[in-house]
Amino acid sequence: MFELHIANKNYSSWSLRPWLLMRALDIPFVEKLHYFSSPGTPSTFGTLSPSAKVPVLVSNGFHIWDTLSIVEYLAEEYPDVWPSEKVNRAWARSACAEMHSSFSALRNECSMSVGVRVRLHEMSAALKSDIARIESLWADGFDRFNGAWLAGDDFTAADAFFGPVAFRFRTYGILLTDRSQTYVEKLLNHPAMIEWEQAALNETVRDQSHDIEIENMGLIVQDLRTSPNFPI
Repeated sequence: MFELHIANKNYSSWSLRPWLLMRALDIPFVEKLHYFSSPGTPSTFGTLSPSAKVPVLVSNGFHIWDTLSIVEYLAEEYPDVWPSEKVNRAWARSACAEMHSSFSALRNECSMSVGVRVRLHEMSAALKSDIARIESLWADGFDRFNGAWLAGDDFTAADAFFGPVAFRFRTYGILLTDRSQTYVEKLLNHPAMIEWEQAALNETVRDQSHDIEIENMGLIVQDLRTSPNFPI
């Protein structure tokens, strides 16, 4: 059985992608949770991958790192990872690749924290541009394929890659078009997303560097998380 190594569910957007995909498609795996390290404490991530980052998928002792590589590895055994139609599949791969390599303003200004609600101090022009591009990409998928999900009628890697975006948009109260908001709500209400969220809320371990980053960007107006446990 696969092992999937991830970090704190409240913060780790990269970990969410393959976890969500595997849960949504009923791909069996054992979850291995590793908390982000505090300053001065050696990270366990370096023992898992040469990049010293998670997520990492372990298959028969072989370690696959980076979300795109993990998804492609899974697709060799589970074809439902990608749409069955060639054009849909190419579009979904393009959407995942863009999410993987772009939207730096969204990542930097709206760090993922599932359990809090934040009022941003301001929105940069770059952040507004990232949000507009994401909405345009989503609209393109729905217009092209007229399906229930981004690349057609089935949940695929394209949707899993935008799971963290749905959490970010909710956390920071980002105003969206009705169409985009409907998709965000659909993602948030997916059973696998609800499972991840509940686990994130129940975490008592905090990562101070992430929390400080969030506080620098906005005012935390609500914290739904279980009381913290220091130090990590």
